[in-house]
Formats: sequence, structure tokens, C-alpha cells
Amino acid sequence: MSTPTKARETGPASGYEPPPLRPRELARWAWRQLTSMRTALILLFLLALGAIPGSVIPQEAVDSLRASQWREAHPKLTPVYEKLGLFSVYNSVWFSAIYILLMLSLVGCIVPRLLVYWRGVRRQPPKAPRNLGRLPAHRSFETDEAPDEVLERAEAGLRKRRYRVSTSTTDGGAVSAERGYLREAGNLLFHLSVLVVLVGFAVGGLFGFKGGVIVVTKDGFANTLSQYDDFRAGSLFDPAKLDPFEFTVDDFDVTFIRQGREQGMAHKFAADLTYRTSPSAPERAKRISVNHPLSIKGTDVFLISHGYAPHITVRNADGTKAFSGPVVFLPEDSSFQSFGVVKVPDATQKSGNTQLGLEGEFYPTYAKQAVKGSLPFSAFPDDRNPAISMLVYAGDLGLDNGTPQSVYALDKKGLTLQRNAKGAPVRVDLAVGKSARLPDGLGTVTLDGVSRYVKLQVSHTPGQLIALSGVALGLVGLLASLFIRPRRMWVRARRDGGRTLVEVAGLDRSAGGDLTDEIEKFTASLQPAPTGQTPAGESS
Repeated sequence: MSTPTKARETGPASGYEPPPLRPRELARWAWRQLTSMRTALILLFLLALGAIPGSVIPQEAVDSLRASQWREAHPKLTPVYEKLGLFSVYNSVWFSAIYILLMLSLVGCIVPRLLVYWRGVRRQPPKAPRNLGRLPAHRSFETDEAPDEVLERAEAGLRKRRYRVSTSTTDGGAVSAERGYLREAGNLLFHLSVLVVLVGFAVGGLFGFKGGVIVVTKDGFANTLSQYDDFRAGSLFDPAKLDPFEFTVDDFDVTFIRQGREQGMAHKFAADLTYRTSPSAPERAKRISVNHPLSIKGTDVFLISHGYAPHITVRNADGTKAFSGPVVFLPEDSSFQSFGVVKVPDATQKSGNTQLGLEGEFYPTYAKQAVKGSLPFSAFPDDRNPAISMLVYAGDLGLDNGTPQSVYALDKKGLTLQRNAKGAPVRVDLAVGKSARLPDGLGTVTLDGVSRYVKLQVSHTPGQLIALSGVALGLVGLLASLFIRPRRMWVRARRDGGRTLVEVAGLDRSAGGDLTDEIEKFTASLQPAPTGQTPAGESS
């Protein structure tokens, strides 16, 4: 008597080590791990986790001023964050790696399932089980009709009920029928829609662009690369192919809530634009607002936000203009108290050329508490009592050192803060129409008026229709897979003791389905009716 062979143990304890995987086997194993649903869920979680720093930490592409202010406030963390790419999360290597791996995982999960669902849509109804009486919904009866007549009537009745039918001649003859194939088609559409959406996003990301620009009212914009404040283009987009349109911001309307808990919030705002689709095209007017952009040849101009641009004039000691024009100040809170800088590289004084820098706050509705030493603030976001308060710097602005600078920040390395005789910083406070002398004979500064500006996003996303089609396909497929109930029915007829035994059975493949009523009605329709009467379950 032989002894059963014991399975070979593996591992260090047994002294037997499995052979290493060959490169092809290792690649196959890695692909299977990557395309598993568990890996896809892990990558999806990592993608959501990686997006958190992009929402918490100021992003360079979104708000360069806040990013620079954050760097100044956190000098120790800044080098670490820059190495990790946390100031540009969505362009970082690690975030791109997670995104690409997730796309590969989804494609690897979806494509094999598409083949499975495609075969399910095309398959024929399965053959009748050997024992129909074991199915939950089952009926039988005897008749004097021939089996072929019963099966022919059963086939016609099932087709009328929109079943896919196949007939078998084995075991005396049987009819197999199934409906609800659109459920598999729904699964097919849903999984296919994911690929369509991914393709749409890929097309938009590769061939599209997105840019931001701030335009003061009464000023214009031409769709050229030099006009953008920030511009991000897909790797396959050629900036030389920008559509040559242009527009002017004629006016901007904003309504603020004046009472209640939401006092000071912008209720609605809109901008009036005059645009041309090309330099030779006629002018047209368009009013844009949130979610109602200007569309020109597939390029959309969205109204994102707004703010104030004080008109400031700086004169030299001899009265000549060194600077004059609107300066964009960026809002810091809901009251539209705003921060901004004025750079005057062409200032001249009696002692020689000295560049000036003014840095301060703009208050749409200037207010100050009756407490000594209290700081001013904006009591309301509308320009009811506009005023400005600025510190004065003199020296070298650093514009000629080759390092690009933000127009919203002041490089103070070569500048000196101006102080009075008591050593306190000189602060220039101005209302509209007022002027003030700068210290040490540096000239004068005047607040001439205030304009509003709008921040616009100009974007071209060619894959939008593809992505939208994918979303629509996914919705249709999801509804089909949720509400269509797949069902199977079988009819067998065979001679038994000189008569024909007819068996009818059904199976509802969805959860909680019950075919008892349908089986009873169909069975009644198969039974021959007395002479002059219509078979049960059918209309005359």
C-alpha cells in the first residue's frame, strides 16, 4: 500500500526556495497587480489624499501672491515644500505618477470587462435545465396536442413578449428564452463611458490651454501670449495658433447685499464686453457673468472675480510725472480690503536717480475705530469712501538683475523703508483727489480715482464634447444596469403515456425577482382553449 505523497514545503525552514521569476513572468505579475480593482481603489484614495495639499497650500499657478507671502511667513518649511513640489501639486512628478498609474489601472480593469459584457450581449439563451421542477417558478399541464404545436405556440408567445428565443430538439424538444440583454449592454456602456471620459480629458489636456488675465474697466485685451498674466498650455498645443480675437471691458456691475447675516457679500456681478472675432471683424457686444461666458471659436472667456484698481500718480520733486495709471490691488477678505504695490523705476530727485516702491492697503469704505493706535479697515466692500494707505521705500527695485518679479510683490532687498524723525515708518494716507508729499524730497503721490477690474479665465478645451458624451453614456448605462431585470424562461414538451406533458419554468436573475404571475399567465396562454373561446392570457 503506497503512502500519499506529501506536498513540498517552501520557505527557509524547508530549505527549498522557489526559483526567481523571469522578466516576462515578473511583468505579467506586475500588470495583474496594477490592473486589480484593489489597486485601482488604493490609487484613487492616494489621488484624493494627494489633492489635499493643493487645496490647503497656496498654488503658484493659481495665486502667486499668496504663494510668495506663504514663503515669507514660513522660511523653514519653504525649502522642504519646494522639494516636494507642494506649491505646484498638480504638476508635480509624484502626483502625475499617481494619476498615470490610476489611468493604466482603470484601462486594465475596464478593457477585459468590456469583452466579457460584449460576449454577454451576443450570447444565446442557455439550454433548458434537466429538471425544470426544481426552479422556483414552475408550472406544468397535459394536453392532446403534439409537442411541436405547443413549442411553436410557445416560441411565438415568447417572441411577442420580447424574449430572445432558441429551440432545442434534444430531450423531446424545448424552447429557451431570455430577455434583459440591455442590462449587459448597460454595463458595457457604463464601462466604455469611463474610457470615453478619460479620452476627453486627455484631448483637452494635450490640445487645450488655460490662461488668466486681469483687465481694468475701459481697457482691452488681445489674445496673444504676451497679454496673459499666467498661461498653461497642453504639451501638443501651439501658442502661435491662438485665435486673433480681442475685447474691451466697457463696464462692470456688482451688487452687494446690504443687510442681514450675509451683508457685504456680492449678490451678482457681470461685465459688459465689446469684442471682435478678428481684427477685421465688426464689433459685437456681450454681457458675461458667472457660468455665462463669452465663446469665440471654441475659446471661452469666463468671469472669475473682481476687485479695485486705484489710479495713482507719482511726481518727482520738480513736478514731472514719474508714474501715472491704475494699479491692481488684490482683495484680502470679504470686505475687499486689498493689498498692492506701486513700482516707480523712473523717479528722479535732486540727489540723483532713486527708484521708489509704495506698498500698502486700499480700503473701499475707509473706517477707523476711535481708539488710539487702532488700524484702519474697510467697513463695506463697495467703494463708498475709498482711501489708500501706503509705506514708502527708496533704493533699487531690482528690476535689472534678470530675475522675474511679480507685479503684486515688492522685492525689498535693495530698498530702504523711509522713516520720520522719530524713527517711525512714514505712512501715506490718501483719499480720492488728495495728494501727499513723500519724505526726503522724493516728490508727491496723488490718489486720482478708483476703477474696478475683472479677473478673466480664457480657456480652450477641445475634449469637452467627448467627455460630455462619455458622461451621458455612463448615465444611460447606469440606468439600464439598475432598472432592467434579466429573466429566463423555458418550455419543454414531450409525449408521456399517450399525452403531451408541457413544463414551463422561469428564473429572475435580479435580486428579489418573482416570476410566479408571469409563468402562470404564460402557461394559461399555452393551454388550448375550448371551441369558440380565446386561450387564457391572450386578447381576441
